[in-house]
Amino acid sequence: MGELSGIAIGVTAERRAGEFIAALERYGADVRHAPTITIVPLDTDPELKDATLKLVASPVDITVVTTGAGFRGWLEAAAAWGLREQLVDHLRESRIYARGPKAVGAVRGAGLRETFSAASESNAELFEAVGSAGVVGQRTAVQLHGTPLPEFTAPLVEAGARLTEVQPYRWTSPPDVTPVYDLIDAVLAGELDALAFTSAPAAANFLALARTSGRYRQLLTALRGGPLVACVGPVTAAPLVAAGVETAQPDRQRLGALVKLLVTRLGKDTVE
Repeated sequence: MGELSGIAIGVTAERRAGEFIAALERYGADVRHAPTITIVPLDTDPELKDATLKLVASPVDITVVTTGAGFRGWLEAAAAWGLREQLVDHLRESRIYARGPKAVGAVRGAGLRETFSAASESNAELFEAVGSAGVVGQRTAVQLHGTPLPEFTAPLVEAGARLTEVQPYRWTSPPDVTPVYDLIDAVLAGELDALAFTSAPAAANFLALARTSGRYRQLLTALRGGPLVACVGPVTAAPLVAAGVETAQPDRQRLGALVKLLVTRLGKDTVE
């Protein structure tokens, strides 16, 4: 039997959910899957295409890459529209700021080179470096992931940047929210040992759907004294922390590290 045999874990991810669930099930976990968001397909996203067309129309001075997956997805969508080569050429002439090694890997994988990489893998360090470098009059492309970041992008505009936001992986609520409501019921009934989140939008919309269903306050009470709430990193945890929910996070912001955290905290060798 696995180290997580008999342990019930709620998984809220859509992207890479199969990989995450398979890893947990290899340890014997009882996984209850309820995606709290649905990703808008990249190559059919008119907002993403419009932003891309805007950027290939004239030179780019600064490029901010917040996630490796988002950057790669953007280039893949650009390729589908026949714009990848033009886009990469424009980005090559810009100063590229990347949030950590995964973003750097995506940048270099496209044949580009970063000017700066945030050692802490945080948006705070990333955008502080961009702002400190001077953005007055600079055409600045910011690749977002899943959700806007007004707390970081608004200061750039105020400082004089000419900002274009590029948002691969825009999300909406899932077409059928019943599985999410069932997951909320499971939390309230004390049926889960852990609840896992791999993105901030998934965490934020889980709370939003709880509010829509009229069980927000009940859910917060249950989460504050019930299952382990595990998040892949501080950005993912932010909506929950803001709501007063204590979270656990691995040292490295990786899916494999999140699995190891759950095994360490909940595995049989830990509790016996």
